[in-house]
Amino acid sequence: MTSATDEGHNLALQSDESSEPAVREQEARWYAVQVASGCEKRVKTNLEQRIQTFDVADKILRVEIPHTPAVKIRKDGSRQHTEEKVFPGYVLVRMVMDDDTWQVVRNTSHVINFVGAEQRRGSGKGRGHVKPMPLSHTEVERIFKQTTEQEPIVKIDMATGDKIVVLTGPFKDFEGEVIEVSPERSKLKALLSIFGRDTPVELEFNQVQKQS
Repeated sequence: MTSATDEGHNLALQSDESSEPAVREQEARWYAVQVASGCEKRVKTNLEQRIQTFDVADKILRVEIPHTPAVKIRKDGSRQHTEEKVFPGYVLVRMVMDDDTWQVVRNTSHVINFVGAEQRRGSGKGRGHVKPMPLSHTEVERIFKQTTEQEPIVKIDMATGDKIVVLTGPFKDFEGEVIEVSPERSKLKALLSIFGRDTPVELEFNQVQKQS
């Protein structure tokens, strides 16, 4: 026969177990992790696999590579919708920091280190241990707000000083040199030789082609 005391004790245990994920959520903080250049996606994939392997999904909750939308203008003037990393070379991890979770993240392939405060050695010439420092709530809000609200960045493989040829319009087949690029307006200015005189002309990105 189960006593009222035993029932109360069992209910208390169940309550503690059900509240554990919520406690983890409250304890978890965002940390920035420096990774090898160009390996952000690989680190994210490897770390998510290691989280399952080492059974720490209740303590390492999210792995993110913040992106903003971007539009790349190709040489033929067509537009390719893509994404631009907010912090190239870094991955953000929301986690409860302890020895186990530190080891799981730190020993993931292509991870360099947590971002934090370097603690100098008491003696010797070697570099000290880096103490991971969580991002502030303000930093986290700013980063993720940027990924959702920023207007797409327009990127073009063209810069000041590049030689171009005009493909369409009244200046078709004219050659010139770029003097100003305005990605936000999808336009550029180029010096074209008109009647033997260099004249600045504003052109759409899709009106010109970069000369190799």
